[in-house]
Amino acid sequence: MNQFKTPVMTVENLIKDIARQFYEADLSFSHGTDNAVDESAYLVFGYLGLDHDSTESTYQKSISKRDVDAIELLCKKRIDRKIPVAYIINQAWFAGLEFFVDQRVLIPRSPIAELIHNQFKPWIDLDCERRALDLGTGSGCIAIAIATYFSKISIDAIDYSKDALEVAAINIKKHLLESRVNLIESNFFESLSAAKDLYQYDLIVSNPPYVNKEDISIMPMEFHHEPIIGLASGDDGLESVNIILQDAGDYLRENGILIVEVGNSQRALQEKYPKLPFVWLDFEMGGTGVFLLTKEDLNNHNKH
Repeated sequence: MNQFKTPVMTVENLIKDIARQFYEADLSFSHGTDNAVDESAYLVFGYLGLDHDSTESTYQKSISKRDVDAIELLCKKRIDRKIPVAYIINQAWFAGLEFFVDQRVLIPRSPIAELIHNQFKPWIDLDCERRALDLGTGSGCIAIAIATYFSKISIDAIDYSKDALEVAAINIKKHLLESRVNLIESNFFESLSAAKDLYQYDLIVSNPPYVNKEDISIMPMEFHHEPIIGLASGDDGLESVNIILQDAGDYLRENGILIVEVGNSQRALQEKYPKLPFVWLDFEMGGTGVFLLTKEDLNNHNKH
């Protein structure tokens, strides 16, 4: 049954053998990697709990037959069932931080991580006491990353899915942030609406569902393992962002900003709202479809 060819199995050899199998299989690499080699390393390092900071020496470590056999089964699972590696090993990375994930939440992947790394400059100063909202938190990765990088910020993290909030709670505890990241079950802003004065934010960030009906129908099998509630957003992909544009201004403080990822729905959004002064953010590490609006922009838009 053993598909691996190399007699002395080191980490490097194992990664190469798995990468060969991944390359020959009909896989989509869209959940943390974009090629067979990185996907293979993701699986091997994650399963063995290897240190990413000492990769060169780690690659020469030998692997027991027991671990090789176990990884072979996971490799087969990845190929035969098209399950993303993140779900197989219950591990994902975002903004340099490790998160627990399973099929209750989307696998973290967003250029918003780069904004966090870059401290949201020049758009807002988060080095003082601020309040932020992560709308549609899923695994909690955005809220947790912001709280980790900015020690003076308190964050509310909203999700409609009880299952997602359970996963977010695991990650908040993992990163010791129970005192600064507050989970709220809500369908968008509904649970906040009765007390708007208590829920005022300097920053609202959202990576909401934004995949249109056509793209849902043709997306690779890997994406069908993710909760559809976190992906689908109507025929045009704009159902979620329509609500956000309508309501977010009521929850922003003066000079507050809204940052939302809409991915491939960028063109549809611009066509629907040609007068909204979207600032489309650029990313050195890749990624598009993230806009910024101010409270003033939103208020002016909703006056009409």
